[in-house]
Amino acid sequence: MSRSMKKGPYVAPRLLAKVEKAQKTGNRTPIRTWSRDCTVVPEFVGVNFEVHNGHKFVKLYVTEDMVGHKLGEFAPTRLFRGHSGGRAKAAAGGK
Repeated sequence: MSRSMKKGPYVAPRLLAKVEKAQKTGNRTPIRTWSRDCTVVPEFVGVNFEVHNGHKFVKLYVTEDMVGHKLGEFAPTRLFRGHSGGRAKAAAGGK
C-alpha cells in the first residue's frame, strides 16, 4: 500500500539536511544511512549514499531514474545463490 498523496513522499529530515549540507560544501564523500524507507527526491540526484542492508553498507550513486523509489530498493537484503537442482543432480551422477 502506498503513502497518501496528501502527505507526500517520506523523506528522513536528518538525511535531507545532510544532503543539502553536502551539496552546499561540495563534499563528495558518501552519506551513510540506515533509512531504507526514505523516498529518493530530486535533491538526492548526484549524491553518493551508503545504504545499510542489514549486514553491510551498499554503495549507491543516485541518478534521475531513481527518483520516486525507496533507498532500500537499491540495497538487496538477500543473497540468491541459485537453485540447488543442478548441483544435486551433478553430485548424484546425472540421474
